[in-house]
Amino acid sequence: MCALSNPPCGVLRYNKRVTYDLAIVGSGMGGSLLAMAARKLGLSVILIERGSHPRFAIGESTSPLMNLLLEEFAHRYDLPRLLPLAQWGTWKQSYPNLGVGKKRGFSYYAQTSGQNFSNRADRRDQLLVAASPADPCADTHWLRADVDHWLVSEAVALGAEYHERTSIESAAVVAGAWQLALVPQPPPGGGEVRNEHSGEVHARMLVDASGPNGFLHRRNGWRDVGFPGYPETCALYTHFEGVKHFSPPTASLSPPSDGGRGDTPPYPPDWAALHHIFDGGWMWCLRFDDETVSAGISVEKWLSDELGLHEKEEGWKRFLARFPSVGEQFEGAEPVAPWVYAEKLAFCTERAAGVENGAPWALLPSAAGFIDPFYSTGMTLTLLGVGRLAGLLGNPTEGALAEYERLTFEDLDWTAEFIACHFAHFGNFERFSALTMYYFAAVSFSEMARRLGVKAPRFLAGDDPIFRAGIARCREAMELDPEAFAEAIRADIERKNVAGLADPGKKNWYGVELGDVIRGAEKLAFTPAEMEKLLAEADWTRCEPV
Repeated sequence: MCALSNPPCGVLRYNKRVTYDLAIVGSGMGGSLLAMAARKLGLSVILIERGSHPRFAIGESTSPLMNLLLEEFAHRYDLPRLLPLAQWGTWKQSYPNLGVGKKRGFSYYAQTSGQNFSNRADRRDQLLVAASPADPCADTHWLRADVDHWLVSEAVALGAEYHERTSIESAAVVAGAWQLALVPQPPPGGGEVRNEHSGEVHARMLVDASGPNGFLHRRNGWRDVGFPGYPETCALYTHFEGVKHFSPPTASLSPPSDGGRGDTPPYPPDWAALHHIFDGGWMWCLRFDDETVSAGISVEKWLSDELGLHEKEEGWKRFLARFPSVGEQFEGAEPVAPWVYAEKLAFCTERAAGVENGAPWALLPSAAGFIDPFYSTGMTLTLLGVGRLAGLLGNPTEGALAEYERLTFEDLDWTAEFIACHFAHFGNFERFSALTMYYFAAVSFSEMARRLGVKAPRFLAGDDPIFRAGIARCREAMELDPEAFAEAIRADIERKNVAGLADPGKKNWYGVELGDVIRGAEKLAFTPAEMEKLLAEADWTRCEPV
């Protein structure tokens, strides 16, 4: 049952146009956002969806950088209804019926096969990194069944034509335009087929937003070229109800007073992207406000084979039995969505953009490649890709599309290298927690730079030779002492460390402290006094979009 009230649940719209400026295949987050921008640019748009909404989807957790990108996109294309999605507080005020979860930060716990979580006094088996100073300006978990449905409704309200339960029988280029033969699909469980779905439409440009192994990948017979050196990984996931909160005894849930430096954590650890880290992989737990939990595991193939994850629920039970503290957290929990087993998680196709016989085409990053849900990189890469594509829709030249393709694959390749390094160290939590400092330094620096109008680095500092060399070095440093490993990373991130990261005195609990930003002002080309004044003027703790 649809929980949306404005715009209404019915999102189908048929204008019976013959030729469109833009055809988008796939109406998930990326496809719908691109359709909205295209309509604001005055382009006619047809959205073609093989399935229907609402539907289960993975990729549900945002980050400060992703939310800032969403803010920038909303301002650039005059889409004010998107702005409340950038923070939990404004979301709850504006769209209380849209499924969401409060994400105060990133929580990580070390798990060992056959042992309970040790909960060491020195906190070397846990890591908490806050992403906001208070609940109202927290990041969010997206209940994608709700949010994707809402986004496509917004695109329709702006004038996009939408066809769901519609497949493309053929796609050819005729006289410099895409000619698409649309074929209706019956609804789930059978029933009447809509005749409005049938027919032939033309589009001057085609964008594939249909995900891995998607429309253009199949149509052109491209290979899955993968990512060199990336481990073979599998995943198993669904949504649950009845999942207990995972809060170690020393983690007081009282309001933080010390940024995590003492015995009070910087935020309630379970209202976050909660991760369990173990040899061979990791687990995510994303709690929505109604206490539904999105949970799943991403593991190397050897561990998937050991657990028999292809058996889905039985494999899940074997996983819980292997890690007792996780098993206790899920004791009595029940799945409320279908199990999804991904036998091969990582994917990369051969092309991402081009011109075919005079007709431009492109794939969103989500259709060009996928690596892993870790750090929620897929959602951020999708927003970066949507922004880049929207910027060239007015003049999609061959050169502009070639540059888009280059940037798309560079970001995907670097993200794969970055996450592969983490997989190599999941079995040693001290090295793993040190390794995360590359991520948090890169994204916090990028967020601050964007907010201050300073040139921001590429995603995950992919254009920084020190970061790239550090990741290459760390991937091979399997025998290095954890303290030496951490010290080398501390030196690598120093130029971009504006968040007080890699500080042994914080004992793996990192709160949001503006004093850290002021002390790191010169790294952003400001004096401490100038930074203090900017922070006071911006009042970034006011908990609403800037």
